[in-house]
Amino acid sequence: MSITQILFWFLSVVALFSALMVISSKNPIYSVLWLIVTFFSISGHYILLNAQFLAIVNIIVYAGAIMVLFLFVIMLMNLNKETEPPKNRWLKMAGAVAGGCLLLVLVAALKDTDIKQQHALVNEGNIGLIKNLGKELFTTYVVPFEISSILFLSAMVGAVVIGKKE
Repeated sequence: MSITQILFWFLSVVALFSALMVISSKNPIYSVLWLIVTFFSISGHYILLNAQFLAIVNIIVYAGAIMVLFLFVIMLMNLNKETEPPKNRWLKMAGAVAGGCLLLVLVAALKDTDIKQQHALVNEGNIGLIKNLGKELFTTYVVPFEISSILFLSAMVGAVVIGKKE
């Protein structure tokens, strides 16, 4: 068993355990912290697949920015047991049935995939390197990249104009 396989299985166990802790934690702040652990373990999988850029973006954007916003929102909402509405037993059962139906649909959709003949290049090749992404982005796709930046700038200006009070 190689170190890559050991890391893969370790990161998989950490990701599954922390994802289960996200949905089973009673305290919402603990759920957000477990979600950050899940994002870090997924970033570890990206690194194993030689996709360093995705790993860094996942850590910076999701674990860094979005989870901090989630923490602020949860802290500002001041969720307590007293303010939580009581959960109906039928609502819990409907949620379990809906989740089971989603699981059945996912299993039915993925049961005939031919995944055994596909192999991921691990620690080989130049796919996923930031240098190659930057080279393609600023040579082949420079015009669409700049057009999208102008589009984002105009959307930001539009949001400021719409949100401005008269």
